Amino acid sequence: MPDSLIEIDHVSFGYDARRLILNDVSLRFPRGKVTAILGGSGCGKTTLLRLIGGIAAPSSGQVRFDGEVVNARNRSQLLRLRRRMGMLFQFGALFTDLDVFDNVAFPLREHTGLPEALIRDIVLMKLNAVGLRGAARLRISEVSGGMARRIALARAIALDPDLIMYDEPFAGLDLISMGVAANLIRKLNDATGATSLVVSHDIPECMAISDHVILMAAPGGRIVAQGTPAEVMASTDPEVRQFVRGEPDGPVKFHFPAPALAQDFGVAGAAGKRSAA
Repeated sequence: MPDSLIEIDHVSFGYDARRLILNDVSLRFPRGKVTAILGGSGCGKTTLLRLIGGIAAPSSGQVRFDGEVVNARNRSQLLRLRRRMGMLFQFGALFTDLDVFDNVAFPLREHTGLPEALIRDIVLMKLNAVGLRGAARLRISEVSGGMARRIALARAIALDPDLIMYDEPFAGLDLISMGVAANLIRKLNDATGATSLVVSHDIPECMAISDHVILMAAPGGRIVAQGTPAEVMASTDPEVRQFVRGEPDGPVKFHFPAPALAQDFGVAGAAGKRSAA
């Protein structure tokens, strides 16, 4: 059995021909480990998850899941592979017309022929794992943001997937909920033996729970650093240090690349902007 569950092999991808979000990126994600994928907005972190899940197809290169090339145009293959994947979407993506129980039961009813009695037991076990068994019959409108994130996590693990992908799992959570979510990711990974990919901006939580860290940067999804949390935190590379310390000044610029002000506003407009500043 290969050590890597996911292999990104010289992958390039862009939503249009003018700008590549990922440019010749190669990565390996170790089996059974928690890997944090860090980086600023627009560096291609979520795009990477979309390619792994077959939501989009690379312009060039290959994405391999457990040795098999993911083909975004092969529906039957995607359905089979996605049966082994769980996804925690950035904003939960819960079905507001279903209660908590039915949200978690949804993938079980869609992808298995299990009897309702067994589905009930599985759903309650998954909800218990995230501390929400008592909320099974609440409406989604009745739960808090932190609870909704945990419900979405229970749904993501309903099928006991080999791979769990987390897109910004800590966004919008208070410090207590953030700590709970981080501990859940680590405990679930250890208990199930799954491979976990965590896309996030939250440095302390990711460093605390991850086995492996990858730092990406724009343009092109460059791999700036990768290694254990301790190795990345100890890096002397200016770009890595700026990101992990949250420093405003450094190689990473605040402004997205743009034409000179004089080109967009005219010379007078640019002068006015400078005087206003």
